[in-house]
Amino acid sequence: MSTAYFRDEDFSAKDLSGNQLPEGEYENCDFRTLDLSGCNLSKMTFSECVFEACDLSNSQIKNTSFRNVCFKDCKLMGLNFNDCDPFLLSFSFESCLLSFSSFSRLKIKNTSFKNCKLIEADFSETDLTSAEFINFDLSGALYSNTRLQKADFTTSQNFSIDPEVNDIKEAKFSLENILGLLEKHKIKII
Repeated sequence: MSTAYFRDEDFSAKDLSGNQLPEGEYENCDFRTLDLSGCNLSKMTFSECVFEACDLSNSQIKNTSFRNVCFKDCKLMGLNFNDCDPFLLSFSFESCLLSFSSFSRLKIKNTSFKNCKLIEADFSETDLTSAEFINFDLSGALYSNTRLQKADFTTSQNFSIDPEVNDIKEAKFSLENILGLLEKHKIKII
């Protein structure tokens, strides 16, 4: 069975029947205002694509390839990114809702998260070297044996990272959010 191939195409809600993308490989495609929540996107490949104002919440992404994919203004709640194909995995997120998603055990160095919410997201055993967390709400996000070397948290808020069980060498924090590194000690800074 051959897989469909799409290149340089634009997809919007009016283009899809039943809000399901055709199974296939997508290269340099734009996806706008699509409700793909709960859809099966497993084993599909997205290379150099942009998703804008789409809802992919609770979608199945088992062995899905995201290669240099940009998500803007998207709702991506409850996604198990750790189920994706790790080969050449790279993406960026801008103004997205990523709460309850899992990035556990992934190597996603240099990933950019801007103006997003990652409430109760799981970053356990993830390599986030040089990642950017710009204007981020990280309430309840999990970090355990996470590599955060050179990551930028200077404008993030509501995080709790234990420096004793995470590698934070050369990570950047601001004076305003440094309490997120001391939370487990239950100290008060006045």
